[in-house]
Amino acid sequence: MTGAPITRADHAREAAVEAALGKLDLDDKARLLAGQDNWSLPALPGIGLASLVMSDGPIGVRGVRWTADDPSVALPSPTALAATWDPELARRAGRLLAQEARRKGVHVLLAPTVNLHRSPLGGRHFEAYSEDPYLTGEIGTGYVLGVQDGGVGTTVKHFVANDAETDRFTVDNIVAPRPLRELYLAPFEAIVENAHPWGIMAAYNRVNGGSMTEHRHLQKEVLRGEWGFDGFIVSDWLAARSTTGAILGGLDVAMPGPKTVYGDALATAVRAGEVEESLVDDAVRNVLRLAARVGALDNAPAVVAGSQLPAPLDGDALAREVTRRSFVLVRNEVRDGHPALPLDPARTRTVALSGAAARDARILGGGSATVFPPHVVSPLDGLTAALPDGSLTYRVGADPSDQLAVAAQGFELRAVCRAADGRELGTVDLPSGMIQWVGVDLPDGVTYDELHSVEFTGTFTPRESGDHTFGTRGIGPLVLTVGGERVWEGEEGLGTSTDPFNAFFGERLPRARVTLLEGESVDVSLRLTVPRLPGMPMDAVAFSLLHLGPQRDPDDLIAEAVEAARTADTAVVVVATTTAVESEGFDRTSLELPGHQNALVAAVAAVNPHTVVVVNTGSPVELPWRDDVSAVLLTWFPGQEGGAALADVLTGAEEPGGRLTTTWPVALADVPVTDTTPVDGELHYTEGVFIGYRAWERAGTTPAYPFGHGLGYTDWEYESLDATADRATVTLRNTGTRPGRETVQIYLAPQAAGAPERPVRWLAGFASVEAGPGESVEVTIPLRARAYQIWDEETHGWTTVPGTYEIQAARSLTDRRLSATVER
Repeated sequence: MTGAPITRADHAREAAVEAALGKLDLDDKARLLAGQDNWSLPALPGIGLASLVMSDGPIGVRGVRWTADDPSVALPSPTALAATWDPELARRAGRLLAQEARRKGVHVLLAPTVNLHRSPLGGRHFEAYSEDPYLTGEIGTGYVLGVQDGGVGTTVKHFVANDAETDRFTVDNIVAPRPLRELYLAPFEAIVENAHPWGIMAAYNRVNGGSMTEHRHLQKEVLRGEWGFDGFIVSDWLAARSTTGAILGGLDVAMPGPKTVYGDALATAVRAGEVEESLVDDAVRNVLRLAARVGALDNAPAVVAGSQLPAPLDGDALAREVTRRSFVLVRNEVRDGHPALPLDPARTRTVALSGAAARDARILGGGSATVFPPHVVSPLDGLTAALPDGSLTYRVGADPSDQLAVAAQGFELRAVCRAADGRELGTVDLPSGMIQWVGVDLPDGVTYDELHSVEFTGTFTPRESGDHTFGTRGIGPLVLTVGGERVWEGEEGLGTSTDPFNAFFGERLPRARVTLLEGESVDVSLRLTVPRLPGMPMDAVAFSLLHLGPQRDPDDLIAEAVEAARTADTAVVVVATTTAVESEGFDRTSLELPGHQNALVAAVAAVNPHTVVVVNTGSPVELPWRDDVSAVLLTWFPGQEGGAALADVLTGAEEPGGRLTTTWPVALADVPVTDTTPVDGELHYTEGVFIGYRAWERAGTTPAYPFGHGLGYTDWEYESLDATADRATVTLRNTGTRPGRETVQIYLAPQAAGAPERPVRWLAGFASVEAGPGESVEVTIPLRARAYQIWDEETHGWTTVPGTYEIQAARSLTDRRLSATVER
């Protein structure tokens, strides 16, 4: 792999890098490879190097502080972005995030996540794109190109095989060479080849015995040697564990700081003869090259000068566009000659909306992907604005959360930081009852040396009368006060989780139950005396005020929703997962919707034949009622504009544009690959190359909804297919009555069985087309040579498997419209 052509500007940057490197002594070089805090590398003014700043950025750019003081545009989840099947739209999303990064002084986004949906139980799959390596690579390429169009770096992550959360810091994933190459490395390889990313993030886990931050074969021989990657490799946060192991294995930067395996420890290892200084020089070159590319190194031209930046983008408008394009309509029944969606104004004068998830929108997956948007449009908000006055009713129906959650709705909170003598050091308004300050992420005027206590203080205005449960999460001495009364006081120790972040956050624990009245505000306070824990790798304050509202009888809530739905023209039920079910740090054990949401849908559908269900999850869930409702719309975690986009799609102002990026099962028992739990520290990928739809077809099991499935508001006739081994040209016609968009999918199916064993078919190309009613459109989709190749474990290389292949033009994996055979 040759990489991008070398330009005059590249030569200038390399000259500046070498000149800067030559001025550094060993201590400065070692220091440059270690984070100076949670988010940045140190500045070295003597060589004209500014501090390089990193930020989490899959769906928004949080910046270096966990605060809502500087809001961030919140795009839909990465799975939603992939569901658009549109790399160019992903590129525009990347440009928006680069725009946000530059506004916040961020040089590098810690994204995109291109691990695969190996099992639907993976707890962090909302942050990854799909179960297919080709689709993942194409969307990831678009994202990286877009971010770097804006002069901001990316770190494609998590390299590699970080496909589940259970024991993610210690698990050794045992993957044979062929699936490792054909599946798990493939998206990274495609992005390196086609987008030339400026960074890669090394994962927590081990692969075939080697820690990824020390994996010489994968990082130096494959990533740099075979693929020609010339960017920097940064550890996932706290992933680097060995000074010599990491530098010998090819890791450039160990994050976060200031306590890392690099810095002073690396300089000492060089002086002791354990590490060649030339290896340190190589790592420093990679960091300086990054600095040169983003404009943080003097005498080096940035890749994108200010005059070359893309035109400014409207964040709200683009977020809304991406969101509606990501929605996947998996069911849309025709009854009495009319489809359930879009809603027909002549036939739908009243709409009964239900589901707590319609009122309290979950817009993002959580964990390190969390951002704080300037506003959130819930489904209730969006439909209220879009439908005629008086036509919409709302009932809670069912609440997916029957567990303590971070205090949010009805709470107005700020944090007050004090010294040991009671002096107020600083305050900051909070978007919720969670503080997660790491490194320099402290309110202005506050330092760890002086900080003695932090107090949530403010008011809570209940929206329901009854018994409200308050709780805490965090370690150290805590005091909880409600309505002027101290309701709990105690101290919590470190948790027992093998994940150090979860151990530090502690358990969610109920502390007091207080009877409150609807609309009557009460003062609330939670004070933490900041613990000083020896051996902690970074300074941090992390604790939460938790709340759970009165728990009404589920049958009563469902009965209220049923009565409203009984007389409505259309019933819309919104169901969702919660942060206790689907989040970073743990895997799922079930695909059931939490709470009594399934019972709500079944009850509403029993009284209203025109029931539309909106499913807001990041990954597949079981839908036992799917054949009893008129429409099912999947909205993922839709970002800040989710409710507005939902109204666009339900009313027919816009067409749902998404297609499934992962197979949705009828039940967990049907899923071919479910194992996410290591045994004796090892997780064996025994399924080989058969994950996702490849495994479903091999097993001969029918899912609820196949890979690539998705309906629009018009019909398409596939008229012709002309194919060679290198490309497929498809002509199709919009046979419906309104303009539409279609995603043409090309699958490759070998016609000869036998060794080597291969899937029945696999995705080899795709493209989106648009056409008005009655119009035909032609699209040519290239087919890459790699589509015909396998990784030969005997020769340790790619080899083409000759023979006859069927080129299949399809609307989904199982809805194949045209075919042609070619020889390879």
